[in-house]
Amino acid sequence: MNVKNAFYAQSGGVTAVINASACGVIETARKHSDRIGNVFAGRNGIVGALTEELVDTNRETREDIAALRYTPGGAFGSCRYKLADPEKDRREFERLLEIFRAHDIGYFFYNGGGDSADTCYKISRFSSLMGYPIQAIHVPKTIDNDLPLTDCCPGFGSVAKYIAVSTIEASFDVRSMCRTSTRVFVLEVMGRHAGWIAAAGGLAEDYGIPVVVLFPEVAFDEKRFLAKVEENVTRFGYCTVVVSEGCRYPDGKFLADQGARDAFGHAHLGGAAPVVANMIHEKFAYPFHWAVANYLQRSARHIASAIDVEQAYELGAAAVELALEGRNAVMPTIERLSDEPYRYKIGVADLKDVANVEKFMPRSFIREDGYGVTEECKRYLYPLMQGENYPPYQKGLPEYVTLQNRLVPRKLGPFYKSI
Repeated sequence: MNVKNAFYAQSGGVTAVINASACGVIETARKHSDRIGNVFAGRNGIVGALTEELVDTNRETREDIAALRYTPGGAFGSCRYKLADPEKDRREFERLLEIFRAHDIGYFFYNGGGDSADTCYKISRFSSLMGYPIQAIHVPKTIDNDLPLTDCCPGFGSVAKYIAVSTIEASFDVRSMCRTSTRVFVLEVMGRHAGWIAAAGGLAEDYGIPVVVLFPEVAFDEKRFLAKVEENVTRFGYCTVVVSEGCRYPDGKFLADQGARDAFGHAHLGGAAPVVANMIHEKFAYPFHWAVANYLQRSARHIASAIDVEQAYELGAAAVELALEGRNAVMPTIERLSDEPYRYKIGVADLKDVANVEKFMPRSFIREDGYGVTEECKRYLYPLMQGENYPPYQKGLPEYVTLQNRLVPRKLGPFYKSI
């Protein structure tokens, strides 16, 4: 039987559970050593393939690979790097195939979001056209929860849990002080086009908290919003606002658009919280505080959802099994079977139906006034935050692993451009 090596890479913003998927890929591949020789990991994502910086995961101990299951961040490094369009410039794709040939790589596992799914699909198609077919399997990951054809995305359940808990706890703080101090607290969360993360903050209403949620899917109406905040402060003495970074005006402009763009052409966002907080203060002079969850929400492994960790691992393992079945240009998915008790199964989707498609919050998940979540949304969210999966602790702090990340010897010359 022809034994081929595998290449695994992490892409985009990392999550609290992306390393659990890496663990699933590597441990499952090791169980099939008769068909998969070694798993090479790209140092800093796909950039590691282009620059021939391939981590030899065989040099990592079984214990350290297992420890990835509870370690946050990206164990091999990630990147935001957009490959050139192969129809306009084939050099990067040709370079990838040169690397794959040189290291006898026949399997490609790309762990990321929508842009990564597109890259994975292109590599699959291009490699076949060039006569060196690669079985390319996308391993889903994104806190934004915006990949289609899967009930949820690994990383989302944990960030939803973090935001729900943070909203509740901060609101209890504000409630304690609202008579003589803070009246309004604004929390900014991630979510460029889809309001899944912000929706988790809406669960605070189940604790009697007056919370206003601003979704990217609902155009921002300043007058209506300010009236809602005033209503809450008048009735409860305080108000919490959860604003998605992707909240935008009716003309499509982001509240937090700073004018800069990333490698994928996306607007650099961040700053919606102070915009909203100052807007409220200028109108009512309420004492306020604001916070931006930023990296904290996606790196908080200590409060990760147990079901999220489980699914992240299972999808990594499923990606390997799909490859061994001969599948190509596909993505393992989560198919929900029931809400309560929560049951699911692993499915599969074609990458041609996943690449460049975003899944937005259904309107039925957003309250009629546009400022909160419905019971239907709560039935969707709560199961994804179930259970605790604490890392081991020593001296009061979590024990996380740092891999050796030893590189295999280079076989080719340098890449034609520096990255």
